[in-house]
Amino acid sequence: MKKIGFLIFLFLLFSTSGFSETNREINLFISGKILDPHKEPVREAQIRLFINEKPQRLIADHKEDFVFTSSHGTYQISVKANLKNVEKGKIKLEVFKTNFKRKIVTLAEEDFAKKGKNFYTVKNIILERSLAPSFYIATGIFIFVYLLIAFELLHRTLAAILGASSMLIITYTLGIINPDYHIISFERALSSIDLNVIFLLMGMMIIVGVLKHTGVFQWCAYMSYKIARGNIFWLNAISCFFIAVTSAFLDNVTTMLLYTPVLIEIATVLKISPFSLLLPGIMASNIGGTATLIGDPPNIIIGSYTGLTFMDFVKNLSPVVLICMLALIAYNEIFYKKEYKKGKVKDVDGLINQLEEEFKISDKNLLTYGLLVMGIVITFFVTHGYWHMEVSIPALFGASLLFVYGVLTKKVNMFELIEKDIEWTTLLFFIFLFILVGAVEEVGLLAIIADWVYHVSKGNLFVAITLIIWVSAIMSAFVDNIPFTATMLPIVGYLSKVIPGAESNVLWWALAFGACFGGNGTIIGASANVVTVGIAESLGHRITFLEFMKYAFVLMIITVLIANIWLLIFY
Repeated sequence: MKKIGFLIFLFLLFSTSGFSETNREINLFISGKILDPHKEPVREAQIRLFINEKPQRLIADHKEDFVFTSSHGTYQISVKANLKNVEKGKIKLEVFKTNFKRKIVTLAEEDFAKKGKNFYTVKNIILERSLAPSFYIATGIFIFVYLLIAFELLHRTLAAILGASSMLIITYTLGIINPDYHIISFERALSSIDLNVIFLLMGMMIIVGVLKHTGVFQWCAYMSYKIARGNIFWLNAISCFFIAVTSAFLDNVTTMLLYTPVLIEIATVLKISPFSLLLPGIMASNIGGTATLIGDPPNIIIGSYTGLTFMDFVKNLSPVVLICMLALIAYNEIFYKKEYKKGKVKDVDGLINQLEEEFKISDKNLLTYGLLVMGIVITFFVTHGYWHMEVSIPALFGASLLFVYGVLTKKVNMFELIEKDIEWTTLLFFIFLFILVGAVEEVGLLAIIADWVYHVSKGNLFVAITLIIWVSAIMSAFVDNIPFTATMLPIVGYLSKVIPGAESNVLWWALAFGACFGGNGTIIGASANVVTVGIAESLGHRITFLEFMKYAFVLMIITVLIANIWLLIFY
């Protein structure tokens, strides 16, 4: 009996220890990424953890039972749990975001790495798209804003503010009541604003505002006319090629900020419409910027993603850019032939002498200092990749040096420059346009377009080239090409791997041509367009959306067609 009692005691002892081991408290550490079907991070996705079907409080000292993914799509969870729940597979993650399908993932014991009481796992989850009412609302508002701008029913800045604020107010009213109406959070809206572009524009506006006190722009107008000897065709050709070459090594926005006052001055002297020189200049800046890695933001994005070098871009893109520049010169002569005839001058030498007398450098010291600062800024622009520096940094640095010098020497009135030379309406337009584009990107519009390109191409290189270049061009004419290019990167990268013949990087060149040339299509298609038109408007020369498009959209189609044919023949 004693032996039986002893055995019963041992059985109970081991059973109890096993029970306590199974029920002991452990620490769970769960992390990972939430990705979309393109393997891009999904920010602000809501994650809940369930243990035994009960939601767990994931933030200490708060009532929330959920966490949100970061801007990189990452999440981290740490909670206390019971070992038996892990062993029985009763740990579940629920992931939800508007315009995605809700997903539940069960975590089993084998998913965890163990170290004492700590259990670790990394779980990456892919969410599938599912369109909610917010998609249709955001797309509708986006189209409505463009119609307001296109038909001049509202100033473009006011239209952009109205559209962006409408999306936010819907998010924080209907979106709070029902998550299906959530479009874009305030934090996401702020992060969608490209401050690099805003600060670059502001810095270059200040530099131009200071330099105009030297008379250098009027002097450039005189020299351009002197070289062309009164021939408007050659004057336009010289201007376009100068702008294109400059845009290849500076960014196209900076080039137009510097050259817009010159073109307006020339047109005023010749008594022709400033837009007969300004619009060709804008086209030249966007075309010329396509030739190099640093000439246009889409190229910088593509180069960073693929590792393609500066010379790769020059060798593959510059021949097409040169052909398109010749096409631009011919197109200008046809489109503005009547306008250029108005600018004929009988006494060319007399006008040249008159311009030489009127358009002199008025402040050589300020100009010398300004050119030195510009040299520093341009050097940083060209080498910004080496320094891992955003281009806005040297622009603001140069602007501050020049501004301070001008104010201290009393050659520049600080308040007058801030009020008149910084185009605040243009900067505000860009800010709210970025929010609008961020919203339609957030609800999945750009991803749907990218997916459509992938499915329609069906592995055919010719079809893929044509689709990518034309879809990129059309979208870039109406949507900022930076987020669209970023959205297309994984699609083009995948197609480049699976389509025979695409290893030559031809699809990347198609994306670059489409995104850069497409920016010429409308008045809001590229930053250079908006800035130039904004400066002209502030000086009393206003052009409508449709007038711009009447000239530019046809040229955009011509240049994209040239690039398309070139890629199909030579690749």
